[in-house]
Amino acid sequence: MKKVLLIVLGVILLAAIIGGTIYHSRSGVTAVTTAKITKQDLTSVVTGTGQIKPKNYVNIGATAFGRITHLYVQEGDHIKTGQTLATIESVQPAATVAAQDANIASMKTDVNSYVAAEKTAEANLVQAKADLVQKKFDMDRAQQLYDAKLIAKQDYDAKKAAFDVSAATVQQREASLAQSKAQTTSAVSHVNQQVASQRVNYDQLDRTISRAPFDGLVTNVPVREGETMVTGIQNALGSTLMTVADMSVVTAEVKVDETDVVFVKNGQAVDVTVDALPGKVFKGHVTEVGDQALLRTTGIATSQSTTGTEEAKDFKIVVTLDNIDGQNNESLRPGLSATAKITTATVSQAVVLPLQALVSRDTAAEAVLAKNRGKRQDVDTSKSTDNTKAAPKVQGVYVLRQQDGKQRAYFTPIKTGITALTDIEVLSGLKPGDEVVTGRYKVLRELTSGTAVKRDNSTGNEGQNS
Repeated sequence: MKKVLLIVLGVILLAAIIGGTIYHSRSGVTAVTTAKITKQDLTSVVTGTGQIKPKNYVNIGATAFGRITHLYVQEGDHIKTGQTLATIESVQPAATVAAQDANIASMKTDVNSYVAAEKTAEANLVQAKADLVQKKFDMDRAQQLYDAKLIAKQDYDAKKAAFDVSAATVQQREASLAQSKAQTTSAVSHVNQQVASQRVNYDQLDRTISRAPFDGLVTNVPVREGETMVTGIQNALGSTLMTVADMSVVTAEVKVDETDVVFVKNGQAVDVTVDALPGKVFKGHVTEVGDQALLRTTGIATSQSTTGTEEAKDFKIVVTLDNIDGQNNESLRPGLSATAKITTATVSQAVVLPLQALVSRDTAAEAVLAKNRGKRQDVDTSKSTDNTKAAPKVQGVYVLRQQDGKQRAYFTPIKTGITALTDIEVLSGLKPGDEVVTGRYKVLRELTSGTAVKRDNSTGNEGQNS
């Protein structure tokens, strides 16, 4: 029995020694999540939110004073160029046009009478000229006969007097014709004046009819039939009939954070999604990058002068949608909430690092810590004097390396390129296959070079990479 007891005690002691050895070997080892560096295509995307807006829209204002007699469209209607949108009472301008038409008709009748008189004068002149030619023949014959002493001077004088009367008649008829032409010209001039005046009257009458300036969508109708419209007062109540948007060119006006706007350029490709149209993605491109910051709380552009407290700022980005067809025009409406994902850069087969692995460290301090196997007792980076400044920190990652039979993490500075949603491009400092520490966040925040670590990539672990 005593021998059995001694054997049991020996086994217990051996187990204790083995357990103590294992515990001691594991003491000071930090559990971390890791990821291996890979190569893959990387796209940098900047996201902004805003709303759908037409590139062009007009407020159709009142062009005549009066009561609205009929509205032919309502909000949401699609309209065509020249389509009648609304009419305003037109009794007075219509009466003015009718009266002027009657006046012009009467004056045209007078013109016709003058023209007839002119033609009569022309015929009389032709007759007088023919008679003058005949009288000239008679006078010439009488002259020859008189010279030959064949007729009396009295007969010759009679022929010459007849010729003189005929010549005077021609002159009188010419004057009459000139007078008739002057009267006709004057009458035609008066008619033209009245016709020109009538064009003004027609314009006043036409102003009582509002027509569509282009194909588009009616987005706002602030008035109703029976209301009285006024003119000459911009944006006043009763001065705007409706708002029409040109949906042939549709834009998304979004706001982008000030830290991201520096990467946005004109022409960059954009994917636009609309909350009201789930599942649809509209392709577009950046056409305008705002130069002035907008306060996030108010949306008002900031001025150059300081206003005291600093606020978060956004910048306006305008995205023009591409290849908008009729079907999309039917579904897209101004004011719909939209999200724009702007592709600012793309790198093929980039060396990719998870963003959560990035840390900032003092390289000199990390070098000392690496020698001390991650222990801080011999490192003091907090001391500084008025004449010295703390060493600048650089960004890098902790890379796993095998040393003394253990996995240890060592800080490695890196240079980075474009940033995606969860990853970042590595330009130098890492190569594919390197294993880096990605978490946990609390562990990574306090991790130092030379620290012994062990992988713990179990599901649910904080900081794990998928």
